[in-house]
Amino acid sequence: MSALKAELAGLIREEGPISVSRYMALCLGHPRHGYYMKRDPFGAQGDFTTAPEISQMFGELIGLWAAHAWQAMGAPASLRLIELGPGRGTLMADVLRATKIVPGFREAVSVHLVETSPALRAVQARTLAGLAAPVWHDGIATALDGPVLVLANEFLDALPLDQFVMTLQGWRERLVGLDAAGELSFGLAAIDAGLSLAAPQGALLEQPLIALDIVVTLARHFAEAGGVALLIDYGSARSGFGDTLQAMKRHAFTLPLSEPGEADLTVHVDFARVAQAGLSSGAAAHGPATQRDFLLALGLAARAQALSHKASRDQGAAISTAFDRLTEQGASGMGELFKVLALSHRNLPPLPGFDLHRLPEQV
Repeated sequence: MSALKAELAGLIREEGPISVSRYMALCLGHPRHGYYMKRDPFGAQGDFTTAPEISQMFGELIGLWAAHAWQAMGAPASLRLIELGPGRGTLMADVLRATKIVPGFREAVSVHLVETSPALRAVQARTLAGLAAPVWHDGIATALDGPVLVLANEFLDALPLDQFVMTLQGWRERLVGLDAAGELSFGLAAIDAGLSLAAPQGALLEQPLIALDIVVTLARHFAEAGGVALLIDYGSARSGFGDTLQAMKRHAFTLPLSEPGEADLTVHVDFARVAQAGLSSGAAAHGPATQRDFLLALGLAARAQALSHKASRDQGAAISTAFDRLTEQGASGMGELFKVLALSHRNLPPLPGFDLHRLPEQV
């Protein structure tokens, strides 16, 4: 039994079953045994791979998009470029390299990273050495100051949420407890959850309150001080019922309760609710678009072709493979499963990737 599993079992015996959000928070962020606190989980040697790690093209296009958004904001002389959950720092590094061609952008921005993992902060510092002197934050509140440009790739999916199940007696919260053998197991609270939403028996509702609170904070800041956020994650463009909690270890799915602290826990993002939270709090919403449509609208095909002209045969094959993976269609393909949503100050014009406006090609 892992150290965290033993600690969770003791906690449940002492206090009773815990919420799914508390279980996720402890698995991912426990100060000693949390998944993100003690490892670099990215890449072939880790448990999963993100788009920035697949190809530099992803970060380059996001960088040019960010520079265009800065120009649309009136090119403020001082701007915080914030990344939420920056992983290894790969996306930010590619953004900074790509935007060297945009006059004034690099001089205007200061880099701020919202990261709680000491292990990942160390990796980010190495990745960004010579490119930026980032300021790290434990949360969003201290990162927001003045006009901001926020990037978040696979951030919202890792935020804890609560789950509720519709029973014959009404909505009951789903909890994590112990079965007769002392193993972690799911169960339902005995008291009514107080939800009024109509649903068929057996329906499971997810409540991403932490994610929605962050979106509200961003939207309110944009309304007061100006700003833009680009949110990229896997999930649905429409709200619905269903259990999306999943665990990943060594690039394969595992049971969410089987290896607490040793596997990544994520959930699908409800982009309809995220967009509505932003709209209700004073921001404009752009999208969501599929990652495929967004990247192709930004010129991914042209960028891949330009890189291939300068590449060896093996490099060209790698570029083609990366292009296919970033734009893959189908229910589980990254190009379709991942969505892109932008939130901004309401006075900003349409943003690239969500209309016919294209970014300038990079040489």
